[in-house]
Amino acid sequence: MNIRSRLTLLFFSLVIVVLSAICLSVYVLSDNYREEDFYRRLRNRAVNTAKILTEVKEVDATLLRRMEQNNPASLPNQYIIIYDDHGEEVYRSGGVPPVEIEADILEQAKAKMEVSFQKNNTEGCAFIFDNVGKAYTIVAIATDIYGRDALQNLRNVLTGTFCISVILVSILGWLYAGRVLRPISRIVNQVSHITEVNLNQRLDEGNKRDELSKLSQTFNRMLGRLQSAFTSQKNFIANASHEIKTPITAMSAEIEVSLLQQRDPTYYIEVLRSIRAGLRGLNDISTRLLILAQTSVEQPEMNFSVLRIDDLLWDVKEELLKAYSDYSINIELDLELQSDALAIEGDEQLMKVVILNLVDNGCKYSPNHRIDIKLASADGSSLVVKFENAGGIPADQLPRIFEPFFRGRNHRQVKGSGIGLSLVSRIVAIHGGTISVNSTAESTEFVLRLPVPNQAG
Repeated sequence: MNIRSRLTLLFFSLVIVVLSAICLSVYVLSDNYREEDFYRRLRNRAVNTAKILTEVKEVDATLLRRMEQNNPASLPNQYIIIYDDHGEEVYRSGGVPPVEIEADILEQAKAKMEVSFQKNNTEGCAFIFDNVGKAYTIVAIATDIYGRDALQNLRNVLTGTFCISVILVSILGWLYAGRVLRPISRIVNQVSHITEVNLNQRLDEGNKRDELSKLSQTFNRMLGRLQSAFTSQKNFIANASHEIKTPITAMSAEIEVSLLQQRDPTYYIEVLRSIRAGLRGLNDISTRLLILAQTSVEQPEMNFSVLRIDDLLWDVKEELLKAYSDYSINIELDLELQSDALAIEGDEQLMKVVILNLVDNGCKYSPNHRIDIKLASADGSSLVVKFENAGGIPADQLPRIFEPFFRGRNHRQVKGSGIGLSLVSRIVAIHGGTISVNSTAESTEFVLRLPVPNQAG
């Protein structure tokens, strides 16, 4: 069952329940009022008859019966019986009573002072009437023909109204549900036409106040994120293909040139060394791309353990100085730091990638190939590592330095892939830390904050 049918059924059910309750209440209240009014009129007729009989000396039972028979105010099938205080019958209407009067009614009237009863369509009452120091027991019965006819007519009107209302509610409920769902149908139709080709298309946000407008706004924000992710993915694939294809093309060209004619052995040795360097660079790019892909998933597989940040720094320093003898790496420790304050919780290989990239970039892009590393603690809640080197980053490029494959204009002559800092940002985020950068025309400082184990949980 679709939403429109469910809304129609819900609307129909609610209205029918309310309408049924109203119709039933009207009928029951009307029936109660008819019964109370009829008993009141019947009692008044009986009391008037008793007063005439007991108070007017000129009127006896025979004359009273004639008067009652010719009285136009008498109720249909009206029949009255009056007993004195000794239980002797002193008056009875003429003719045959419409229903048999049971003996226990008199006993109930004496015990309760007044009782009412119904039998078939005839209604009656029995009560004690005090007059001139005497207690009379009066039994009066009659048929409420007009009241029951009016009640029957009311029942027919309510039944007809209810049936017509059922049909109208069904139609109006279906139309109302369609009107309510029309904006949703419009949103569904708009969303169905958005593909990877037109991710820049957005939904109509309407009046921007109701829930459907908020839904459209949420969809639009999601489409914006999807468009950004899709664009980043396309750029990533294009840049990755370029970064991989460039060294392969260069190595292929060197091999082709070497095969054009016979060369001396030293030339081939140089070619092999060049190809080896290209393969190392290609391997480095492939490794970084693999790590970037692994850290880009929502829940990457991690091998967390307790690490010492100073050990990682010394290992990275030793590794880089072996590969680049012109690098200068200076590590400074805060003398107030305790040994336990240098411990962090994380994946050793990934944290080594973070430090290696930050130190390598600092030396590579610094005019003097020097970087200063400072370790400090921030209120015992996190470990702060600052990487400072000479040379600045233009202010307009700072917001993009953590994007994959982005490289600054003033550093494009330096060999690199543009993957390192994006790796750093994602790995640090996975470890619950932050990475920020402050740059001037003279120097650049990266500030790495990592939670200590007791805060990281």
